Amino acid sequence: MKRIIKQVVFPATYVVVMAAFLSTFIFATANPSFAASTKKKATTVTRISAVERTESRIKQLQSALKITGEQDTLWNNLTQVMRENAKEMDALTKDRTENAMTMDAVESLKFNSQMTEAHLNQMKKFLPPFEALYASMSDEQKKTTDTLFRTGKHGKHRLN
Repeated sequence: MKRIIKQVVFPATYVVVMAAFLSTFIFATANPSFAASTKKKATTVTRISAVERTESRIKQLQSALKITGEQDTLWNNLTQVMRENAKEMDALTKDRTENAMTMDAVESLKFNSQMTEAHLNQMKKFLPPFEALYASMSDEQKKTTDTLFRTGKHGKHRLN
């Protein structure tokens, strides 16, 4: 009986001692968690404004879609909405950036809800001029447009 106890107790004790040793080593060498860290870290990410992204997107679309003279008015209506939407997004993003560190969790969630509503409203504004332009397009332009507006990797639009 004593032999069986030794066969069970020794390995169990060994496992507990090793676990204690490893956890001591891990906790002694670990960095504080991201959430517990109070130091500000320097960021090297340069963000491109929504206005800049939109201007780039407008140029890419105009080139890819080969907008004709007859479509200029419809195209201008669409790009005006795109630019207005981009300015609104930049304002919301700036507001978020300026207040992010002082927002509690509830305020942050409310702001996310506000951003989602803004996106929805922008899509509602974008759709009528887009539909008008799309209706005026040739079959080739529609095919190109359909390809361009399919979502690619990470939610980014592909321009092939």
